[in-house]
Amino acid sequence: MKNLKTIVLSNQEISPGYFRMKILAPGYSNASHPGQFVMFRVQRSLPPLLRRPFGIFRVGFMPADCDNMAAKEFIEIIYKVVGSGTEIMQGLHQGDPVELLGPLGTGFDCGDAAGEKILVGGGIGLVPLYSLAEQLVQTSRVRLLMGGRTRDDIITVTEFERLGVETYVSTEDGSLGEEGLVTRVLERKLDKYPDASVFACGPMPMIEAVQKICLRYEVPLQVSLEALMACGVGACLSCVVKGEGHSESEPHYLCTCTSGPVFAAEKLDWTHSEIKMVKNGGGK
Repeated sequence: MKNLKTIVLSNQEISPGYFRMKILAPGYSNASHPGQFVMFRVQRSLPPLLRRPFGIFRVGFMPADCDNMAAKEFIEIIYKVVGSGTEIMQGLHQGDPVELLGPLGTGFDCGDAAGEKILVGGGIGLVPLYSLAEQLVQTSRVRLLMGGRTRDDIITVTEFERLGVETYVSTEDGSLGEEGLVTRVLERKLDKYPDASVFACGPMPMIEAVQKICLRYEVPLQVSLEALMACGVGACLSCVVKGEGHSESEPHYLCTCTSGPVFAAEKLDWTHSEIKMVKNGGGK
């Protein structure tokens, strides 16, 4: 983990309201793990005062500008414009100064190569699944179930397919792919692949539905949670969730930023079908 004052390399709208930002980030290719995140701040403006958390979509290298120069190492984040912070971000251009604190958090456990790997993502929840898929395809068969309200929420399909990932698209309004919820597709896949491991990230109602399905099918599940946080290092306690066995008499809280954002589902308290936490939705 380090605080890096750096610059934007590119910032492009990839779907209505969704932007993909490439940021110069030397050292991240060796330091980051699938599922980790960064705390992001725009250097040139006072508001928003606090950093915003964003999952790392991809780490890579750009070709050197000329001979005898090192390649540019970068990370990519994908964000949805949902508030004042992301409204400022969408106006950033190549060369604009920004700050990154990271990589932060606990990422996915890829496990062994045996069995099918099923990824379930909704909207901005697809972000941490890409770097996970990059690792999993090296040893396993990987299927991605993508869900959204409309076709505008289905992003980066081509990138996943280039990895060799089988993709299945569902939209609630039927504007792209199968009409209906992505969890319906998950049930069909688990009927066919009962030895699968499931990895999920997305809106909390989707996460809760995935957890119930995986519990019923008795398959392992890891979830990546989204939470508002001020520090990213466990100091502010603004991103706590209830852990396994939590009760009023014996409270058990976990910081999403340090114990997560990725959790084995059995490590969380799913009482009353909800995890008590504040949602982020990809930064605001």
